[in-house]
Amino acid sequence: MKRTDLTHRRSLLLAGASLLAPGALLGARSALAQDKWPSKPITYVVPFTPGGSTDVIGRLIAQKLGDALGQPVIVDNRPGAAGAVGAGYVAKAKPDGYTLFGGTISTHAINASLYKNLPYDPVKDFDPISLVAFLPNVLIVDPALGVNSVADLIALLKKDPARRTFASSGAGTSTHLAGEMLADMIGVKLTHIPYKGTPPAMLDVSSGQVTFMFDQITAALPLVQAGKLKLLAVTTAKRMALAPELPTMQEAGVKGFEMASWQAVYAPKGLPAPIAQRLASEIHKILLAPEVKDKLTNQLGMEVVAGSPADLAALMQKEIPRWGELVRKSGATAN
Repeated sequence: MKRTDLTHRRSLLLAGASLLAPGALLGARSALAQDKWPSKPITYVVPFTPGGSTDVIGRLIAQKLGDALGQPVIVDNRPGAAGAVGAGYVAKAKPDGYTLFGGTISTHAINASLYKNLPYDPVKDFDPISLVAFLPNVLIVDPALGVNSVADLIALLKKDPARRTFASSGAGTSTHLAGEMLADMIGVKLTHIPYKGTPPAMLDVSSGQVTFMFDQITAALPLVQAGKLKLLAVTTAKRMALAPELPTMQEAGVKGFEMASWQAVYAPKGLPAPIAQRLASEIHKILLAPEVKDKLTNQLGMEVVAGSPADLAALMQKEIPRWGELVRKSGATAN
């Protein structure tokens, strides 16, 4: 082979190598970044105010996850629009493992049909990491109302138009949709009164200004123990360990009434698989630790699940159309 031919072939090889180098370098850098993850603090966005169930779970996971990963996990509360504000923020974040999201039935199921201009897509904009727990709601009334069962309450709602009101911790929450579900099942049009959080809603129910509401038992217990609120039933298919004497809505006569709020962990779409797997593994270890499981179950009334990313994706696939149908039937909307 002539020297000029050898020189030409070497030139072509060098040119090809130079074209491949940027892609190869980018892949190497990406792999290196994943190997070093995490190398800085992680932000865990909670889309509700401090003190609620999502915040309690977020802070518990954040503390334990930080210990496991060797980097601080900082909780960032970004409340508003039934979690849509925080979800919209995380949907635009970089999928590098440094932003996590405490999602719920509101942010990743109900909001999809309730809000007309949702700033995110619950499926397309997020990677599911872990299903955390299911949370039952309870039916709450003022003791002075004079009702002692779900049947008594339904009879009152059918008889007295002035009593056809229910409160919730905000439009789009599971407490809102539970009220809409009851209205649909008993065939009575009810007026929904949304509040900015649970405490003011419970205050108005306890004073008789609003007839009833659904909410989590842990929020209601102090007022129940003070004799200012009464619990009538639990919304799940099974009775809850925290109040085994409380009947389910179905046992109380509302056939087919079943709902449970749920909590989960997400990341922005496009998270590298090794990071997603590490996060899921560590979070599952945290949730199944005896002290964590005991707190969530016996102190907060939750059913710990520690489900896989596939479990969470399957739950969303079922829940989004389910709540969409109820939203359409009830005519409920939120801005």
